[in-house]
Amino acid sequence: MESLILFLVIFVIITALVFDFTNGFHDAANAIATCVSTRALKPRTALIMAGVMNMVGALLGTEVAKTIGDGIIDISQFSDSPVPEDNLHGLVIIMAALIGAIAWNLITWWFGLPSSSSHALIGGLAGAGLASVTKVQWWGIIDHVIIPMFVSPFIGFIISFVVLSFILKLLQNRPYHRTMRRFRRAQIFSSAAMALGHGLQDAQKTMGVIVLALLAFQYEGLRDVGGELVIPFWVKFAAALAISLGTLAGGGRIMRTLGKKVFKVEPVHGFVAEGVSASVLYFTAYIFHAPVSTTQVVSSAIMGVGATKRLSAVSWGVAGNILIAWVLTLPAAGAFSALCYQLLHLFLQY
Repeated sequence: MESLILFLVIFVIITALVFDFTNGFHDAANAIATCVSTRALKPRTALIMAGVMNMVGALLGTEVAKTIGDGIIDISQFSDSPVPEDNLHGLVIIMAALIGAIAWNLITWWFGLPSSSSHALIGGLAGAGLASVTKVQWWGIIDHVIIPMFVSPFIGFIISFVVLSFILKLLQNRPYHRTMRRFRRAQIFSSAAMALGHGLQDAQKTMGVIVLALLAFQYEGLRDVGGELVIPFWVKFAAALAISLGTLAGGGRIMRTLGKKVFKVEPVHGFVAEGVSASVLYFTAYIFHAPVSTTQVVSSAIMGVGATKRLSAVSWGVAGNILIAWVLTLPAAGAFSALCYQLLHLFLQY
């Protein structure tokens, strides 16, 4: 039994890093779609920049990781138990959550829908938790997931609309082409800030899952004297590297959806959308410790800047498809994970 548990915890960590990798290539477009579509950066250069900034951002904090590790499901009944079968049970729950989240990520990536990897992971944890009759911390999900899921896109849309309207009013008498060239150069910095925010938010979610697996394995040194979770450096570095490599692997399908199909972005639009998105990501990570969706924030910000031109400038049909993916992600990933839990439970026969 002990050798099986050791094998499974290693397998869970590897699977978590695979999820992190798929998160990187699934969400790579978040940071670079607009700067590529406006030709501020070439696609290869933009991917390299995003990969580097993702890794840097992932190493800048751990509060979101602690929210995932402590605030979604409670596996203490398994992690604190001296019975090996209980430890195995906790690992199977986490494995099922990861498989369900990865499955939904791959499905939405294939169809080019910018769904939320964050919500796929959280939905997976909740689904596997329900299937295993584990305590799901519903208030934590409502407080840190459901409310931000609705509020953050609304904020991204409104702030982008207001900021761009103000900028356009200031620049209405400036030469158009010269002004766009300046914003195109400025986009290099705004897209880098967006990539940093993506790493800050999304890599930490994988850190939280790995810590959950280590808790079930009864790995020592994961809590300080006050009972707070401590994220080991090797966990932070591994998650940072995985999301960075995933970003470098690309994200062309979703990049086309965000960069062209929602709204034809110009440099000033890209600069504002990226800057506002990055600000929302930093604020939610450092102030509220909430694992918000980078996909939702940047998609709504692009819609916000598009609406300054005219409402019809936004492809609301594509936006509607994105909204459907947002709404479906939590329950769909949860259903996949619940099914995975039942299959693993039958296969391992514990």
